[in-house]
Amino acid sequence: MNDYEQIHASTIAVMKVPHKEVSKYGVIAPDGKVNDSLYNVKNFVEKPAIDKAPSDLAIIGRYLLTPKIFDILAETKPGRGGEVQLTDAIDTLNKTQRVFAHVFNGKRHDVGNKEGYLETSIEYGLNHPETKDDLRKYILKLAQKLS
Repeated sequence: MNDYEQIHASTIAVMKVPHKEVSKYGVIAPDGKVNDSLYNVKNFVEKPAIDKAPSDLAIIGRYLLTPKIFDILAETKPGRGGEVQLTDAIDTLNKTQRVFAHVFNGKRHDVGNKEGYLETSIEYGLNHPETKDDLRKYILKLAQKLS
């Protein structure tokens, strides 16, 4: 939000991921740094092949976009997987209005696969005051069965 307040332009969150995982995400091709946490972006690539990935900076699903994105989405043809890809629309937006990438350094949960969804649910449950005690007991009991 602080970067957006400063630049008044579309800004997306990115996070460094292991290079072997870049094909799971949309990634950016950086075009120089604005500051320690903000990149100019040359283009956006949806789930590139590992050997063709322009960086290890993955788009993590947090966006501050100008309303122009809706017009672009309406005109965007289906891409990878036969679906309209937001990454493709953001790349188009970047050609007429600069889109920046903010590097996120906090904890991120990937709920785009079953394992990540379950891990996130368990971690959330272990941190929630209403569920943490009973869930912890259940997990310890289950762990004994698995040993």
